[in-house]
Amino acid sequence: ASAERANLVTMAGDPTARDLTVHEPGAVPKSLGEVDVVLPLLHGPYGEDGTLQGLLELSGIPYVGSGVLASAVAMDKEFMKRLLSQAGFDVGPYEVVRPRDWATEEGRAAVRLAVEDLGYPVFVKPARAGSSMGIAKVERPEDLDPAIESARHHDPKVLVEAAIVGREIECGVLEGIGPMDRPEASLPAELRVTGPHVFYDFEAKYLDGSTEVDIPARLSEQEVADVQEQAVAAFETLGCEGLARVDFFYQESADGGPGRFIISELNTMPGFTPTSMFPQMWQATGLSYQDLIVRLIDSALRRPTGLR
Repeated sequence: ASAERANLVTMAGDPTARDLTVHEPGAVPKSLGEVDVVLPLLHGPYGEDGTLQGLLELSGIPYVGSGVLASAVAMDKEFMKRLLSQAGFDVGPYEVVRPRDWATEEGRAAVRLAVEDLGYPVFVKPARAGSSMGIAKVERPEDLDPAIESARHHDPKVLVEAAIVGREIECGVLEGIGPMDRPEASLPAELRVTGPHVFYDFEAKYLDGSTEVDIPARLSEQEVADVQEQAVAAFETLGCEGLARVDFFYQESADGGPGRFIISELNTMPGFTPTSMFPQMWQATGLSYQDLIVRLIDSALRRPTGLR
């Protein structure tokens, strides 16, 4: 629902209670009764960054998706890249601009020099925003400062990434069915941005249909196996649960050898409408939208809250 039509939902103040109350405009608050499981299908800060997950943990309410730590790490692009890079994944060159780095002219000059070392063009983005909000492609040094200022409206910490030339590949991951089962990867998809957009920004993603999709992506069997293995391994490295979508750039080898998959980000709560990429990838893999929801609910109900 849009923000204009959304209703306020509150949790009981008693941490032992598991009921939710809906507050509709002009109506008496209505209890939903005890809740079996929550699907926190929210984007951005406080929804997918571990905050809501922590509240549900404190209330003992089962929920779909990753826990507090994995949600927080995946939401913060700096720490996601740090952990994945330490584990051996290719995440591409980047610089972090913290508030203190941007507070003085001396600090800003140091940021500009660091970005020069990355080489233009670069992508400037909030470190902890969702849905491609606040992202800009910067082609010239004189456009860097305005792009950072714009990103800082969404998050005081900003990431500057070297632009990577490559195909945009996505892969869905689901938690294994049994407690000893490894996570499973979907068939990968490829995105191609068309029209006036120079990258997969908010408008291309949600508003004007400027994206073409191949599901499955046109990759060899070995390339599919490689990207699926990397997606599952990244899921496990961050300690994810339930579901995730891992986004890659794929650079083909000039000599015809194995290409290079570079992780762009890992999303612990990907878009989940029937036309979103995550359900579409699983549909192509053989899991219907309804069965996907049932599987996620089952995994949430099997999993205890608290330490595990």
